[in-house]
Amino acid sequence: MTTAMETTIADPPAPPTRFGILERLLRIVWIGPLIAALVIYLFFVIVGGGSGFFSIPGTAGWLNTAAELGIIALPVGLLMISGEFDLSTGSVVGAASIIVALGTGFYGLPIELTIAMALAMGVGVGCFNALLVNATKLPSFIVTLASNFILAGTALGLSRLISGSSNVSLKDAGWAEAVLGSKWMFFNVSVLWYLLAAVLAAWVLKQTRFGNWIFATGGNPDAARRAGVPVARVKLILFIWTAVSAAFVGIMSAVMYNQGNAASGQGYVFQTAIAAVIGGVLLQGGFGSVIGIVLGTFIYGIVSLGLFYTGWPTDWLATFIGGLLVIAVLTNNLIRELALNRGKKKL
Repeated sequence: MTTAMETTIADPPAPPTRFGILERLLRIVWIGPLIAALVIYLFFVIVGGGSGFFSIPGTAGWLNTAAELGIIALPVGLLMISGEFDLSTGSVVGAASIIVALGTGFYGLPIELTIAMALAMGVGVGCFNALLVNATKLPSFIVTLASNFILAGTALGLSRLISGSSNVSLKDAGWAEAVLGSKWMFFNVSVLWYLLAAVLAAWVLKQTRFGNWIFATGGNPDAARRAGVPVARVKLILFIWTAVSAAFVGIMSAVMYNQGNAASGQGYVFQTAIAAVIGGVLLQGGFGSVIGIVLGTFIYGIVSLGLFYTGWPTDWLATFIGGLLVIAVLTNNLIRELALNRGKKKL
């Protein structure tokens, strides 16, 4: 008996096998987007490195694109994890930029006031989307697409009615130019704002009870309600977060480019959702990560700017993005299924 006990105690733990390491990697939510980002980046370094893709201006180019996209894509991704969509972000960007440009550039109002007005507009749009989705149970895809058209038409109509044009100049934004429109070695200040937004989103999703509520709402909203999760409140906060982030990007755009455009920002309508899906967020909700969303925006920025440095016709950009989206969805689903299957076999 003593010998058996000694033998048991003396036996060293089995070293991890390569299959055990593979299983751990498959359980990392953002492993697929990470591999994709590295492969795509190395591809453009090899193909377009000689044209300046790997240089500081080249790096700043795709990172600036990723930052402006990512500030909106982060809350859009969290909203998708909760099982909802927001397609009104493009119009919110344009409306926010025209509010700041009209208020400060046309009427001469203080920049602080027009920024507050633009952010308040974002809060209003988020509340409208959330309340309509929660009250009517209509798909958020339809509700936010409708609000996108309503807001786009309203912003464009008011802009032309007041100023006679959809473009309004903003010559002097005061202190806002340093905070929202400055650059350092080709890098826009939006990169710093994106870093802050990513840290906040990661903390909320992983370190707070609200983050657990987001996953529960997207996984099974009925079960989440029975467990005491305030599903309607979760969606309300996320819709507001998304719209305010879009308004913030519109404000930055107006300050950075010294003009507001009521029709600008429509590209964000689908680009943000595409970046989130490329980053591993499932369309059916309940699965995703902030790191994955960040990597998804990096991939989008790299592909968008990388084609320019390769010398290939940029007309093919939409083709590359569409193909990348299909590959990302298939890869993310495959990795998730492998991880779940390995977990079941272990049990």
